[in-house]
Amino acid sequence: MNAPAATLTRPNFDVEAIRADFPILSREVYGKPLVFLDTAASSQTPRQVVDTIRDVYENDYSNVHRGIHYLSQRCTDRFEAARETVARFLKVKDSDNLIFTKGATEGLNLVAQSYARSTLKAGDEILISELEHHSNIVPWQLVAQATGAKIRAIPILDDGQIDLEAYFKLLNPRTKIVAITQVSNALGTVTPLAEMIPAAHAVGAKVVVDGCQATPHIALDLPAMDCDFFVFSGHKVYGPNGIGILYGKPELLEAMPPYQGGGEMIDFVSITESTYKEPPHRFEAGTPPIVEAIALGTAIDYVTGIGLDAIAAHEHDLMTYATEQLGQIKEVTLHGTAPGKASIVSFTWKGAHAHDVGTIIDRAGIAVRVGHHCAQPLMDRLGVASTARASFGLYNTRAEVDRLVRALDDVRTIFA
Repeated sequence: MNAPAATLTRPNFDVEAIRADFPILSREVYGKPLVFLDTAASSQTPRQVVDTIRDVYENDYSNVHRGIHYLSQRCTDRFEAARETVARFLKVKDSDNLIFTKGATEGLNLVAQSYARSTLKAGDEILISELEHHSNIVPWQLVAQATGAKIRAIPILDDGQIDLEAYFKLLNPRTKIVAITQVSNALGTVTPLAEMIPAAHAVGAKVVVDGCQATPHIALDLPAMDCDFFVFSGHKVYGPNGIGILYGKPELLEAMPPYQGGGEMIDFVSITESTYKEPPHRFEAGTPPIVEAIALGTAIDYVTGIGLDAIAAHEHDLMTYATEQLGQIKEVTLHGTAPGKASIVSFTWKGAHAHDVGTIIDRAGIAVRVGHHCAQPLMDRLGVASTARASFGLYNTRAEVDRLVRALDDVRTIFA
């Protein structure tokens, strides 16, 4: 039988009802109720997604696309239905333009090694911003080393915004790829893609968007965005880990060579040569993450049932409130104050390392992320080694922000 679809739609945003869908939020840490403010690293998973995983394994599990028996066909139907669910979520008309990956990192590497490596030549330029996660930096370094292309950095302003004037000046006929995050994982900055993408296309460049931090928080329309590639990870959007999505424009995917070989991606194999299937299966070698993909479909249904606009409004309130409260603490410096931010607040404490801050408030049950957030070039730009990052999800509350602020009193006591 199918997993229950209970509580996937609510007419009003009810944070307490939402929290009831996440059993882990009721646990204690060091004898204190858990306050989970690390959703930007990995969101927690609602029971509906966990129920789907259990249901597939207990009732429908089989390998997909390769069997004529009932379970294989049943599991294949659920697997491909999940692809259709993601397509509706992203407003993509043809689900064949969506590739299941292990996560956004694999998606970015796939684009770099398949599309970029086969098209770039010496002297071509790849633009990446100072905001990027390492997963949107290192793949381009590898392909640049292999092809002789050059990487150029799009600078940011002191508040964390993209320096658009500098970006426009960097664009030139040698620019072949612009790889840009939609939302900074370290600062919450929302990048001006509506201006950046047309400018890149005007010089003939393709645009690769890292949508990991946008997907759980912002309603998306990829055809309207007009990016050439887009990636996200399931575990950022209340789904399981080990699953992600790569979107590509059909004419680009059709021209790209395989990224990996074997399994479902082949059409015909002889000892000396092979032919390959059309996308998306050309890029889904081996046994795919079957259960994870189906569960991702449930996670997308969960988020859309609540409503991205309602989620965004709730999280904006939390981010604004947290910014106000933390901004009143004299020892705190806020990093990333761009207007229109998503639900991330990064800060440092005068005289204390971010790891010390995180360790102290962890004893009060507060889970935040500390470190460079896989964004070392950004930390260098900010002039800090690391920050503490509080990131909010649909299940967080103002009361949890208050607990974060009170826990920081312990930091003051220790470092007074």
